[in-house]
Amino acid sequence: SSMAGLRVRSVLVTGANRGLGLGFVQHFLSMPKPPQWIFAGCRDPKGQRAQGTPNHHRDTDLPSVGSAEVADPASIKAAAAKVGEHLGGSGLNLLINNAGIVKPNTLDNETLEDMIEIYTTNTVGPLLMGQAFLPLLKKAAQGSPGSGLSCSKAAMVNMSSIGGSIASSFGWDLMQVTSYRCSKAALNMLSKCQSLAYREHGILCVALHPGWVQTDLGGSTGYT
Repeated sequence: SSMAGLRVRSVLVTGANRGLGLGFVQHFLSMPKPPQWIFAGCRDPKGQRAQGTPNHHRDTDLPSVGSAEVADPASIKAAAAKVGEHLGGSGLNLLINNAGIVKPNTLDNETLEDMIEIYTTNTVGPLLMGQAFLPLLKKAAQGSPGSGLSCSKAAMVNMSSIGGSIASSFGWDLMQVTSYRCSKAALNMLSKCQSLAYREHGILCVALHPGWVQTDLGGSTGYT
Protein backbone atom coordinates (compact mmCIF):
# COMPACT_ATOMS: atom_id res chain seq x y z
CA SER A 1 0.00 0.00 0.00
CA SER A 2 2.93 2.34 0.66
CA MET A 3 3.84 2.03 -3.02
CA ALA A 4 0.30 2.77 -4.18
CA GLY A 5 1.25 6.16 -5.62
CA LEU A 6 4.34 4.85 -7.40
CA ARG A 7 4.18 4.96 -11.18
CA VAL A 8 7.35 3.80 -12.87
CA ARG A 9 7.95 2.39 -16.32
CA SER A 10 11.28 0.78 -15.48
CA VAL A 11 13.18 -0.33 -12.38
CA LEU A 12 16.46 -2.14 -11.72
CA VAL A 13 17.12 -4.01 -8.47
CA THR A 14 20.57 -5.39 -7.58
CA GLY A 15 20.90 -8.43 -5.32
CA ALA A 16 17.55 -9.53 -6.73
CA ASN A 17 17.90 -13.31 -6.50
CA ARG A 18 17.03 -13.55 -2.79
CA GLY A 19 16.18 -11.62 0.36
CA LEU A 20 15.12 -7.99 0.13
CA GLY A 21 15.98 -7.73 -3.56
CA LEU A 22 13.73 -10.64 -4.48
CA GLY A 23 11.04 -9.13 -2.24
CA PHE A 24 11.25 -5.85 -4.15
CA VAL A 25 10.84 -7.64 -7.48
CA GLN A 26 7.88 -9.65 -6.19
CA HIS A 27 6.23 -6.51 -4.84
CA PHE A 28 6.67 -4.60 -8.09
CA LEU A 29 5.14 -7.51 -9.98
CA SER A 30 2.14 -7.56 -7.61
CA MET A 31 1.33 -3.87 -8.07
CA PRO A 32 -1.99 -3.01 -9.77
CA LYS A 33 0.05 -1.18 -12.41
CA PRO A 34 3.46 -2.86 -12.37
CA PRO A 35 6.45 -1.40 -14.17
CA GLN A 36 6.75 -2.32 -17.84
CA TRP A 37 10.39 -3.23 -17.27
CA ILE A 38 11.86 -4.86 -14.17
CA PHE A 39 15.58 -5.60 -14.39
CA ALA A 40 16.80 -8.10 -11.81
CA GLY A 41 20.55 -8.00 -11.29
CA CYS A 42 22.53 -10.39 -9.13
CA ARG A 43 26.05 -11.71 -8.72
CA ASP A 44 25.31 -15.35 -9.51
CA PRO A 45 21.83 -15.97 -10.99
CA LYS A 46 22.31 -19.76 -10.76
CA GLY A 47 24.15 -19.89 -7.44
CA GLN A 48 23.28 -22.22 -4.58
CA ARG A 49 21.50 -19.51 -2.55
CA ALA A 50 19.68 -17.97 -5.49
CA GLN A 51 15.94 -18.30 -5.03
CA GLY A 52 15.14 -17.54 -8.65
CA THR A 53 13.15 -14.73 -10.14
CA PRO A 54 9.35 -14.67 -9.85
CA ASN A 55 6.96 -15.51 -12.64
CA HIS A 56 6.46 -12.85 -15.25
CA HIS A 57 3.49 -10.52 -14.99
CA ARG A 58 1.49 -10.32 -18.19
CA ASP A 59 2.21 -6.58 -18.46
CA THR A 60 5.83 -6.74 -17.38
CA ASP A 61 9.06 -7.70 -19.08
CA LEU A 62 11.58 -9.24 -16.67
CA PRO A 63 14.81 -9.54 -18.65
CA SER A 64 18.00 -10.73 -17.05
CA VAL A 65 20.91 -8.32 -17.08
CA GLY A 66 23.28 -11.24 -16.69
CA SER A 67 25.75 -11.51 -13.84
CA ALA A 68 25.57 -7.96 -12.49
CA GLU A 69 28.50 -8.04 -10.08
CA VAL A 70 28.49 -4.67 -8.32
CA ALA A 71 32.16 -5.05 -7.36
CA ASP A 72 33.20 -5.45 -11.02
CA PRO A 73 33.23 -2.25 -13.14
CA ALA A 74 33.19 -4.20 -16.42
CA SER A 75 30.13 -6.18 -15.29
CA ILE A 76 28.33 -2.98 -14.31
CA LYS A 77 29.06 -1.30 -17.64
CA ALA A 78 27.85 -4.37 -19.50
CA ALA A 79 24.64 -4.40 -17.44
CA ALA A 80 24.03 -0.70 -18.14
CA ALA A 81 24.49 -1.26 -21.87
CA LYS A 82 22.10 -4.22 -21.79
CA VAL A 83 19.45 -2.26 -19.89
CA GLY A 84 19.84 0.64 -22.32
CA GLU A 85 19.26 -1.71 -25.27
CA HIS A 86 16.05 -3.06 -23.73
CA LEU A 87 14.72 0.40 -22.91
CA GLY A 88 15.41 1.80 -26.35
CA GLY A 89 15.02 5.56 -26.25
CA SER A 90 13.52 5.75 -22.77
CA GLY A 91 15.40 6.04 -19.49
CA LEU A 92 15.50 4.13 -16.22
CA ASN A 93 13.11 5.51 -13.60
CA LEU A 94 14.30 3.71 -10.49
CA LEU A 95 17.63 2.16 -9.50
CA ILE A 96 17.63 0.24 -6.21
CA ASN A 97 21.17 -0.52 -5.02
CA ASN A 98 20.29 -3.41 -2.75
CA ALA A 99 23.27 -5.78 -3.10
CA GLY A 100 25.20 -6.02 0.15
CA ILE A 101 27.30 -8.35 2.30
CA VAL A 102 28.20 -8.66 5.97
CA LYS A 103 30.73 -10.74 7.92
CA PRO A 104 30.20 -11.48 11.63
CA ASN A 105 33.52 -10.02 12.71
CA THR A 106 34.33 -8.36 16.00
CA LEU A 107 36.49 -5.26 16.07
CA ASP A 108 39.49 -7.35 17.16
CA ASN A 109 39.34 -9.82 14.28
CA GLU A 110 38.55 -7.47 11.38
CA THR A 111 41.03 -7.90 8.53
CA LEU A 112 42.23 -5.80 5.64
CA GLU A 113 40.75 -8.32 3.20
CA ASP A 114 37.29 -8.29 4.82
CA MET A 115 37.23 -4.50 5.08
CA ILE A 116 38.11 -4.13 1.40
CA GLU A 117 35.63 -6.80 0.28
CA ILE A 118 32.73 -5.33 2.24
CA TYR A 119 33.53 -1.72 1.29
CA THR A 120 33.82 -2.72 -2.36
CA THR A 121 30.35 -4.29 -2.45
CA ASN A 122 28.46 -2.08 0.02
CA THR A 123 29.95 1.33 -0.76
CA VAL A 124 31.92 1.31 -4.01
CA GLY A 125 29.26 -0.80 -5.76
CA PRO A 126 26.51 1.85 -5.41
CA LEU A 127 29.02 4.51 -6.51
CA LEU A 128 29.85 2.61 -9.71
CA MET A 129 26.19 1.74 -10.33
CA GLY A 130 25.26 5.41 -10.03
CA GLN A 131 27.97 6.43 -12.47
CA ALA A 132 27.07 3.75 -15.02
CA PHE A 133 23.30 4.29 -14.92
CA LEU A 134 23.38 8.09 -14.63
CA PRO A 135 22.74 8.62 -18.38
CA LEU A 136 19.62 6.40 -18.23
CA LEU A 137 18.39 8.12 -15.04
CA LYS A 138 18.95 11.52 -16.67
CA LYS A 139 16.97 10.39 -19.70
CA ALA A 140 14.07 9.29 -17.49
CA ALA A 141 14.09 12.61 -15.63
CA GLN A 142 14.11 14.57 -18.88
CA GLY A 143 11.16 12.56 -20.14
CA SER A 144 9.05 13.05 -17.02
CA PRO A 145 6.75 16.03 -16.49
CA GLY A 146 7.04 18.31 -13.48
CA SER A 147 9.95 19.92 -11.71
CA GLY A 148 10.03 17.99 -8.43
CA LEU A 149 12.00 14.92 -7.38
CA SER A 150 10.30 11.53 -6.97
CA CYS A 151 10.75 7.79 -7.39
CA SER A 152 8.16 7.92 -10.17
CA LYS A 153 10.39 10.30 -12.13
CA ALA A 154 14.02 9.28 -11.63
CA ALA A 155 15.59 8.01 -8.42
CA MET A 156 18.50 6.11 -6.95
CA VAL A 157 17.76 4.29 -3.70
CA ASN A 158 20.71 2.95 -1.71
CA MET A 159 19.80 0.28 0.82
CA SER A 160 21.68 1.34 3.94
CA SER A 161 21.31 0.43 7.61
CA ILE A 162 20.83 2.03 11.00
CA GLY A 163 23.98 0.04 11.82
CA GLY A 164 25.84 2.76 9.93
CA SER A 165 24.52 5.51 12.20
CA ILE A 166 27.28 7.04 14.30
CA ALA A 167 24.76 8.57 16.70
CA SER A 168 22.76 5.37 17.22
CA SER A 169 25.40 2.59 17.20
CA PHE A 170 22.36 0.29 17.02
CA GLY A 171 22.83 -3.32 18.14
CA TRP A 172 26.50 -3.05 19.14
CA ASP A 173 26.09 -5.46 22.07
CA LEU A 174 24.39 -7.98 19.78
CA MET A 175 26.88 -7.86 16.92
CA GLN A 176 29.82 -5.58 16.29
CA VAL A 177 30.18 -6.16 12.50
CA THR A 178 32.55 -3.20 12.32
CA SER A 179 33.34 -3.49 8.61
CA TYR A 180 29.62 -3.57 7.76
CA ARG A 181 28.89 -0.55 9.98
CA CYS A 182 31.75 1.43 8.45
CA SER A 183 30.64 0.55 4.92
CA LYS A 184 27.08 1.72 5.61
CA ALA A 185 28.24 4.93 7.27
CA ALA A 186 30.28 5.60 4.14
CA LEU A 187 27.28 4.68 1.98
CA ASN A 188 25.21 7.28 3.82
CA MET A 189 27.76 9.95 2.90
CA LEU A 190 27.90 8.68 -0.67
CA SER A 191 24.11 8.98 -0.87
CA LYS A 192 24.37 12.59 0.32
CA CYS A 193 27.05 13.33 -2.27
CA GLN A 194 24.95 11.74 -5.01
CA SER A 195 21.92 13.80 -3.97
CA LEU A 196 23.95 17.00 -4.15
CA ALA A 197 25.48 16.14 -7.52
CA TYR A 198 22.46 14.65 -9.28
CA ARG A 199 19.57 16.82 -8.10
CA GLU A 200 20.29 19.35 -10.85
CA HIS A 201 19.46 16.56 -13.29
CA GLY A 202 16.12 15.90 -11.59
CA ILE A 203 17.29 12.67 -9.92
CA LEU A 204 16.27 11.85 -6.35
CA CYS A 205 19.00 10.07 -4.33
CA VAL A 206 18.30 8.61 -0.88
CA ALA A 207 19.66 6.09 1.62
CA LEU A 208 17.00 3.79 3.05
CA HIS A 209 17.05 1.70 6.23
CA PRO A 210 14.72 -1.28 5.61
CA GLY A 211 14.50 -2.42 9.22
CA TRP A 212 15.78 -5.75 10.51
CA VAL A 213 14.43 -8.32 8.09
CA GLN A 214 14.69 -12.12 8.03
CA THR A 215 17.12 -12.65 5.15
CA ASP A 216 20.44 -14.44 4.72
CA LEU A 217 22.10 -11.18 5.77
CA GLY A 218 19.66 -10.24 8.52
CA GLY A 219 19.45 -13.71 10.06
CA SER A 220 16.50 -15.45 11.67
CA THR A 221 15.92 -12.85 14.39
CA GLY A 222 14.70 -10.19 11.96
CA TYR A 223 11.13 -9.36 11.04
CA THR A 224 9.29 -11.07 8.21
